[in-house]
Order: sequence, then C-alpha cells, then structure tokens
Amino acid sequence: MSKTTILDNLDEVKKIDKSNMLSLCAEAPKHFEEAVKLARTVSIGYPKPQTIIVAGMGGSAIGGELLKDWIRDKIRVPIEVCREYSLPAYANEKTLVLIVSYSGETEEALSVFLKAVKRNCMAICISSGGKLLEFSEKLKVPHLRVPLGVPPRAAIPYLFLPMPIFLEKIDLISDINSEISEAIKILKRVRDENSSEKLLSDNFSKRLASNIDGTVPVVYGFGIYRAVAQRFKQQFNENSKVPSKWEFFPELNHNEVVGWEVAKELARCFSVIFIRDKDEPDEMRQRIETTKELIYAPSMNVFEVWSMGKSRLAKMLSTVCIGDFTSVYLAILRGIDPTHVKTITLLKEKMKRVGIKEKIIRELQKFCTK
Repeated sequence: MSKTTILDNLDEVKKIDKSNMLSLCAEAPKHFEEAVKLARTVSIGYPKPQTIIVAGMGGSAIGGELLKDWIRDKIRVPIEVCREYSLPAYANEKTLVLIVSYSGETEEALSVFLKAVKRNCMAICISSGGKLLEFSEKLKVPHLRVPLGVPPRAAIPYLFLPMPIFLEKIDLISDINSEISEAIKILKRVRDENSSEKLLSDNFSKRLASNIDGTVPVVYGFGIYRAVAQRFKQQFNENSKVPSKWEFFPELNHNEVVGWEVAKELARCFSVIFIRDKDEPDEMRQRIETTKELIYAPSMNVFEVWSMGKSRLAKMLSTVCIGDFTSVYLAILRGIDPTHVKTITLLKEKMKRVGIKEKIIRELQKFCTK
C-alpha cells in the first residue's frame, strides 16, 4: 500500500487516528449549532464596555483572534487578545474581559480572571468546568459551561461562536444570525467534500496533506484570514506534530518576502499555502500574485486554499475547517495519532511543580471570602 492511499483506507485511518480526531472535524457543523443554542441561554446584564479583552491560550485563544477579524468592520470598541498572566493597564470597570479556558484549569486564564475581578472588570467566562467555573459561581460571574471530552483545539465552536452572541446581547453588534446560518450551511458542504469517505482524487484536504507531507508548512493569510492562517499553523503543530509558521499580508511584504530571496535549495524544506478569496480586494490580489512570482522557485511547493460562501464568517470558517481536515490527514500520513499532545502535557506537569497555579487559586479563595 502506498503512503497516500492510506488516506483512502478507512481501516488503516482508524488504526492511526485512535481517538478519532477526524470525527471531530466532521462534527464541527453540529457543534457550532449547539454552541449557538448554549450561548443564548446565558444572561448578561452588563452595560456597553469601552474596551474588550479576550483572555486565553492556544485553542482557547484563537477564537478571540477570529472574533477580531470577523467583526473588525462591525464594532466601534477595540478588542485585544491577551495571552498573558496579567491584564493591560487600561483594563478597568469599563472593560469587558472574556476569559476562555476549555479545561477551566489554565493557570494564565485563572490569573487574568483574578485580576479582572479585582479591578471590577465586566467578566464573562467560558469553560467546561474546573476552577474557572467554581470561582465564577462563587463570585456570580456569568459563565458558559461547554461540553466536556474533546481536545481544546477541537472545541473551537464552543470557544469562539458564543463570544459574538454575548456581544450582541450587550448591543455591541447586531444582525449576525444570517452569517451564522450561512456559515453552518457552508461547513456542512466542506465536511462532505473533505470527509474520510471521500477519496483522495476528489478530496482537497487529502491532496493538500499529501502534497505538503515532508515539508514545513508556511501559511499566508490577509484581512479576515489573518487568524485563519494562525489557526492553520497551530493545527499543523498540534495535530500533525510538525513545525509550521504563519504570516499575513500586507505586513509580510515588508519583511518575510525577503527571506525567500536566496533560499535556493533550502526552499525544498517548505510548502507555502496562500489563503485566497474570490472577492479579495484588488490591492490584495496584486500583492498575493506578485509575491507568488517573486518567491517562486522550481524546488518550492506553492498551494492555494480558496474560501467558500458569501459572508465573512462563512468564508473564515470554511477555510478553518479545510485546515483542520488537512492537519489531521497529514498526521495520518505520518503515522501519528493527531489527538495526543505529549509535549504540552509534560510541560504542564513540570509547571505544576513550580506552584504558580496553586498560588493563584489561594488568592482567588481569599478574594471570595472578603
């Protein structure tokens, strides 16, 4: 059996994808629908904030980046994504802080939660449980409890889509229902076209994974696809277990592009993936096409992923879904179970010995008893 035909052998796929990450990719439309229903049950009585901060790490933070890109032209309040233990100095009682931690145990998120309540910020939490849920309930902070049992990166429907619904409840944005409906419809199409049952010859994600196998994926996005490119990179890291990098236009034309100037044989080690849109602005189209011409070398692998749908959200999530499928197929080609992230688990165990999280929990307990 050749390496690529493994992707069309469902028995072989199941042997490698032991925890069935592919099924989580396929079930994404259903989970986005469930996430919307769950988010609408949360009561939020906050006034309009002057600033918004989304706090989280990894798969729990990428939703904040997607949110920024999606509603950039819809909202007049600045949004920042915080991947730190602390909040920026401006955060105060007029700041909405969305604390996202799938496990509810992420020490950076718990630290930000502590600082948010100390500063009287308008806090809202999203988790599947853990200490974040426990202290949210004690301090009567609005909390969305999402389903347990999946890796945080696969829980993106629950960690992303509730946030714009919360912003709609506070009258910061409006008219998002039609975009959400179209996005879910498009996701079902992406699922059908990239599912494990679809043969490689008719399956874009399988072909892309086969073509980039053995290289370092470099993903280029722009505009609403900035965070999508970042998501691709993260999924290649966590699912495929390969190094990867991402950049975005037009910034990459002022630095990154020079890195290919004399790459020569080194270029063989990389595959460049451009995220495209049939409605992309003329200036962006010209930049992308010119960049392709400038960096092209016979030894370089260059590919394009085209978005689907009409609305911004549908376009963003369609490409996210393609990236998710591609990263899992790449893991399978490499004979690696995509679900487990051994290095992150080991790192968390080592950090636990330092005692930072326990210190944060003790401070939260003291704050609750005041």
